[in-house]
Amino acid sequence: MNPRAAVPAVAAATFLAAFGAAELTGVRAIGGIVLVAGGAWCAWAALRLAGPAATAALVGVALALFVVSHPLGHVIGAWPAVVLSAVGVAAAAAVLLARTEATRRRAASTIASRSRGAT
Repeated sequence: MNPRAAVPAVAAATFLAAFGAAELTGVRAIGGIVLVAGGAWCAWAALRLAGPAATAALVGVALALFVVSHPLGHVIGAWPAVVLSAVGVAAAAAVLLARTEATRRRAASTIASRSRGAT
């Protein structure tokens, strides 16, 4: 799987798996361990693909969605809130990674055209 596609997929799956683990076991800490492990992998992969600024933004969005999912769960139900949060984190990851890829391509193109003009 393409790493740029893997990060959004793993981020969403992490939200779902973490909540599922907490629900199935009745131990919220187990869900927390799943969330931290999946989040750490996503942060590591995003850092390699997009750099520190995009990674920090993605981690911030993920944390915000995690926090918002709790009160939202009281309004629409726990699973729907987690699913919405998972979709949100996947969308944020996809947008951030695509944006940084487009920026890197433009920069590479600019550098290449300047070096061709210099010779």
